[in-house]
Amino acid sequence: MTTTVRSGIIRGDNRGFVTQVRARPAKVHGPSSKNTVFVRSLVREVAGFAPYERRVMELLKNSKDKRARKLSKARIGSFSLAKKKVEELGNIIAAARRGAH
Repeated sequence: MTTTVRSGIIRGDNRGFVTQVRARPAKVHGPSSKNTVFVRSLVREVAGFAPYERRVMELLKNSKDKRARKLSKARIGSFSLAKKKVEELGNIIAAARRGAH
């Protein structure tokens, strides 16, 4: 925690009450551990997919990629995370197709 450049003076470039800058959590946390990957795969196997994830997968099967991203964004809240989720679900569909053949 570092003190900001605010001086406590009412005018000027450094105006404003003297405060501390709060550290924001990083968006990228680095590689997942083996245990984390295992636990997530186990939970996915037991719990399955969320209803919105099943709907996104159905949209992807019908080649409605843009609609799938929009739906995912509405449910998740962030477009970058929505794109990541759609990519993940697309990979799952592709793996299922490869396994079926």
